[in-house]
This record gives sequence, C-alpha cells and structure tokens, in this order.
Amino acid sequence: MSLKVICIGAGYFARFQYNAWKRLPETTVVAALNRTPEKLTGIAEEYGIPRIAALSDLETVLDEEKPDFVDIITPPETHLDLVERIAAKGIHIICQKPVAPSEEASRAVVAAAAKHGVRLMIHENWRWQPWYREMKRQLEAGAIGDLYSIAVRMRMGDGWPEDAYLARQPFFRDYPRLLIYETGVHFLDTFRFLGGEITSVDARLHQRNPDIKGEDAGQVVCGFASGATAVLDASRYNEADTADARYTFGTVRLDGSKGHLELDLEGGLTLKPLGEDPRPIDYFHERRDFAGDCVHAIQRHFVDCMLHDTPFESTGEDYLRTVTLVEAAYRSAAHNQVETIG
Repeated sequence: MSLKVICIGAGYFARFQYNAWKRLPETTVVAALNRTPEKLTGIAEEYGIPRIAALSDLETVLDEEKPDFVDIITPPETHLDLVERIAAKGIHIICQKPVAPSEEASRAVVAAAAKHGVRLMIHENWRWQPWYREMKRQLEAGAIGDLYSIAVRMRMGDGWPEDAYLARQPFFRDYPRLLIYETGVHFLDTFRFLGGEITSVDARLHQRNPDIKGEDAGQVVCGFASGATAVLDASRYNEADTADARYTFGTVRLDGSKGHLELDLEGGLTLKPLGEDPRPIDYFHERRDFAGDCVHAIQRHFVDCMLHDTPFESTGEDYLRTVTLVEAAYRSAAHNQVETIG
C-alpha cells in the first residue's frame, strides 16, 4: 500500500523530512506547499515532487490530491491554523515541534485534531536517535538495574558569535524563549521516554549572547515519579570538544542500581556493571542526515502506525505532557522555585 503525502514548508529542517519520505517505499510526496512556493523549486527537483503550490492554495490542493496525511514543517505560530484547516477535511497529520508558541495554543492544536477525529503525531525525533533507542533497550533488559539518574551535558557552540544562528535558523535570534522551548524540549521528552513521568522541575536559565532575545544556557533538574532524577546542563553558547556537536548533541550518563551507561560525543555507548570493567555496546548508528538518521526512524514509525492502525509514540495528547514540562521550566526559572507537576 502506498500513502500519499503533502508536505508544507521549505526551511532548513524540511529537507531532512522530504528525504526521509523519499527513502520510505510506502510513501509518495504528491505535493509541497510553502508561503513562497519558489523556495520549493529545488526541493521539488531533488525529491521528484510533481506539484508545488502556494500555501494560500492549501484547500484546493488537499481536495485535488486527496492525501492520506500532511506533514507540517512550518514555524510553530502557523500550526494551529494549519491543523484546523487540514483536520476539517478528515486528513491525518504529522506536525513539527514546537507544537505552538504557548501551552494554551498547543492544547488547541491537539483539540482541533481530536474534534475531527484525525490522527495527530508530533515530529519529536530526539527519542528516535539510535543511542537513545539502545539505552531504552538496555534499561528494559535490566543492564543497569533500577534507574537512579540521567545526566546530560550539551554544548553546541553555535550561539556565541555576533551572527549566531543566521546561517541555519535565523529565527532563533528573535525567539523570546530559545533554549528550552526549541532544544531543551527534546531532552525533556527523552527523559520521559527513558525514565517515565516527571513530577517536578527546577530550572535556572541564562542569556549569554546579548545579540539574541532568548535564553541560550541553563540547568534543569527533573524529578521522576519513580524517585529518579534527571539533570540537563545545556548551552548553545559554549563549545564541545568535537568537530560535530550536532551528532549526539551532548554526552549522557545513566546511573542505576547495577551500574551505568555512558554516551560519548561520537555515538559510542559504554556499559559498566558495578565491580566490572567497562565494555562498549555494539549497536548500529551512522552519520546520515540528522543526528543518527533519527528523522528517517521516526517517519518509519509513523508510516508503520498508519499502515497497521497502531498507536504513535508521540500522540498529540501525550506530547502535551512534555509541553507542560517546558512551561514548568520557565515558571521555575522566573520564580526561582521548584515546580510540581500534577
């Protein structure tokens, strides 16, 4: 069975998604839309997309092409309007994160899809990075026993120059909220994936580059319902000791009752049981497309769920729990207090 796809967007990250759809034999991108359709010309040629159109023609293209789903790859402030228009036609949706600029608007996005009975998945690709899938397998196999803590150190080094972000994602400079809203959300969702639900958040956020509007560094401590703890120590300002900080986006250590797992900047995973020598874990990862080819992995999952009518990992309803954590982090930083998650 082949699924017909319409994609909306032509920004920096869109090419990863177009490429993943092309690599999936069950999907065909039948049209691509953008506010300025001329930006799609190169994309259409590269990925063999037969139709490009202006976003103002969305309803016409949907009616004529009759897609099985739409991939929304546009800025967050556009998502609510697009989801409402697409869902009203009974078409399923995969939508980029952030879901929307606020928690209220994010809930409205999810409600719009639910109102019309369409399936909505949030394109949260971080947990699909191969090292996190392997960590999850190791945890479920009991390799380190009960999980005690997760510690992430992220140093991107792309945020310190005066022209920071202009080459790749210039809109970052104008985000009033940056680190947690755009990047930290990935880690908060991955913490949930690895450790379960989070019941408290304590955050300290900082703006290091005076030429941008939002925070670009900070620390977030999360408490799990299980009693475990996760710590995100992140900065887009300072640099990591690697030529490619965007491969793993940081180092990770998981401590447990029987030992620990550790991820290095090159994707290497090490298991060290208590009292034993450390040993590398042999698992597959490669420098393909974005962060270990995680975009292809999440879109493979989406297609499988569509074809077999099985649940998405990142349903809109579930992802609202991650959005709640983002908002809790900002409240915590603003009021210098721990936020409890009900």
